[in-house]
Amino acid sequence: MHYSRRRCLCILGAPLSGLILDHVHWLGVSSWWWLLILEGLPAIVCGVLTYLLLPSRPTEAKFLTSEEKDWITAAVAREDEEKRGKHQISAMRTLVDAKVWHLAAIGFTMANGLYAMSFWIPQLVRSFSRLYSNTVVGFQVMIPHLVGLVAMLLVSGSSDRNLERRYHIAIPASIGGIALFLLGRTSSPFFSIALLTLLASGIYSLYGPFFSLPSQFLTGFSAASGIVLISSVANLGGFVGPYAIGAINARTGSLYGGLAAVGISLFLSAALILVLPKEPRSVTP
Repeated sequence: MHYSRRRCLCILGAPLSGLILDHVHWLGVSSWWWLLILEGLPAIVCGVLTYLLLPSRPTEAKFLTSEEKDWITAAVAREDEEKRGKHQISAMRTLVDAKVWHLAAIGFTMANGLYAMSFWIPQLVRSFSRLYSNTVVGFQVMIPHLVGLVAMLLVSGSSDRNLERRYHIAIPASIGGIALFLLGRTSSPFFSIALLTLLASGIYSLYGPFFSLPSQFLTGFSAASGIVLISSVANLGGFVGPYAIGAINARTGSLYGGLAAVGISLFLSAALILVLPKEPRSVTP
């Protein structure tokens, strides 16, 4: 859900950003300032509304009937009990569990690609669309995000129907890596947009199956500790990936080396996911 929401924001935000940069110069304030103000306000409002309106547990969900609340509560309790019966480990020990760190490493390599793409797609599109306005570039940037959203829903649905995660992560990661390698080899606007679309489809598709993996062997306080650790390490990729592309670009004068480096990170992500055991052991508080 979190990544679906982020993709929707990218789809809407790309053309909106172009429009703001080209047309909003109110009160003598630079359009860059208005970009930050106007696109930051919805996040603040939604954050407050989420805190006030989002239920914390099934029993607090007003849109569920009493029977539905009881059924969901019982199902969750039953799943937790099954996991607890297989293996027991404290929440603190979860932080040094090898499998949790394995998933964290996968998340890190995946995030290199996700954030590098998110930060650098506009500049890549601008590099072969210099004659176009910011508004036109914004609509061009929207295309990869839009197709990526559709691909993410299709792959996630397939993963759930087949109850298979590893290949639903490894294949999209490999597709994203291939797209990054090829991006540096073309100067055609059409093929560049096509490759960016392939990249977005690959990267966005792997996150749904990936974040279903921790719940297969984590529960209770162990789940909270483990998922926070995985997410924290993964978010470091949000710094490393874009920074690597910028640093390599500054040194070589070309984005290709940075794109290739992030492509290698996605291939590494695919390799790491394939060596995970099919039946992960349980970790419970």
